[in-house]
Amino acid sequence: MKYKIALHRTDEGYAVSVPGLPGCWSQGETEAEALANIQDVIQEYLAARDELLHDAEVREVEVSG
Repeated sequence: MKYKIALHRTDEGYAVSVPGLPGCWSQGETEAEALANIQDVIQEYLAARDELLHDAEVREVEVSG
């Protein structure tokens, strides 16, 4: 899967967040480190989300835009 990310240069390096996954963010001293870190964080985020939905009936809805 591909996710859009927002990458910001900071005094300490780079901050990165995933607008489509609220609260999913990371950082790194270099751009490469920040990108590698956010990949790990996205995987952990999705695993936690799946665990929360474990006993739920999950459906999809279509939204016109």
